[in-house]
Amino acid sequence: MSDQLKMDFANLKLLALDVDGILTDGKIFYSDSGQELKAFNVKDGLGLKQLISAGIHVAIITSRTSTIVEKRAEELGIRIVKQGVKNKLAALYDICVELKIEINECAFMGDDLPDIEAMSSAGIGLTVADAITEVIKRADWVSTRPGGQGAVREVCEIILQSIAP
Repeated sequence: MSDQLKMDFANLKLLALDVDGILTDGKIFYSDSGQELKAFNVKDGLGLKQLISAGIHVAIITSRTSTIVEKRAEELGIRIVKQGVKNKLAALYDICVELKIEINECAFMGDDLPDIEAMSSAGIGLTVADAITEVIKRADWVSTRPGGQGAVREVCEIILQSIAP
């Protein structure tokens, strides 16, 4: 990791995350009754709780809308949840204004084409090992783990180590 990237992690005030392919493995299951199901990694959850406890804001920005995402965010203490978002960069800017922080104090973690603009504009563009090639090429940091399998925990640990005294 470059010295500049280490410094960017140390100055981070917001981690913004896509959901499908980041907090989940990207699979969506439907029950016979049409209920949507997703699987979240508990290790990612603990990492996010630790970030929040350390004073780092966490936000979810996703193009889909799901009550499951609301429930998971509530469990983790994530207060900023933007669902049904068509323009993730605009949503990220809105969050920055709300929190009174600069875009370069944010990291955005995404895995597919709708995430590239927000990733490229954030201070740190993050992705997962199984992201599409175009996203990996544009990312400042790529996890060693795939989405939904500890990739978020991996970045949480780097951020926590970076801000530790």
